[in-house]
Amino acid sequence: MQFINTPAARATKLPFSQAVRIGDVLYLSGTLGNVPGKAMELVPGGMEAQARQTMENTGATLAENGLSFRDVFKCTVMLADMSQWAAFNAIYVTYFDPDRLPARSAFGTNGLALGALVEVECCAYAGGR
Repeated sequence: MQFINTPAARATKLPFSQAVRIGDVLYLSGTLGNVPGKAMELVPGGMEAQARQTMENTGATLAENGLSFRDVFKCTVMLADMSQWAAFNAIYVTYFDPDRLPARSAFGTNGLALGALVEVECCAYAGGR
C-alpha cells in the first residue's frame, strides 16, 4: 500500500492523502473545484466553473501518477444541489471518451467542504505503471 501526496498536497496539511495505491488500483480522495495552489479557496463562477476545476484537479492527480481519465473506471459524485445535475454532467462528460465512461454513483448532500457545490472521487486502474 502506497500513500501518495505531492509536496503541494503535503503543504496544505489536510488530514488525508491525495491518493492511495493498492496493487493496480489508485484511489483518489474526493476532489473539489479549488484554485490550484490554494487548497482552501474555490474557483468563482458557480457549478460550471467548480465542475470544470474539480475535473481539472482530478486530472492533475491522475497525471502526477502517470495516469489519465482513460484509466478511470469508477467515480462517485456528490452534489450540494441535485438540480445542478445537468450542469455538472455537461462538463463531466467532456473529460471521458463516450465509449469509456466510468461506472458512477451520484448523490445529493449538504455540507461539502468549503461550501463546494460538487465533489468527485475516482478509482483508476494503474496496472503496469
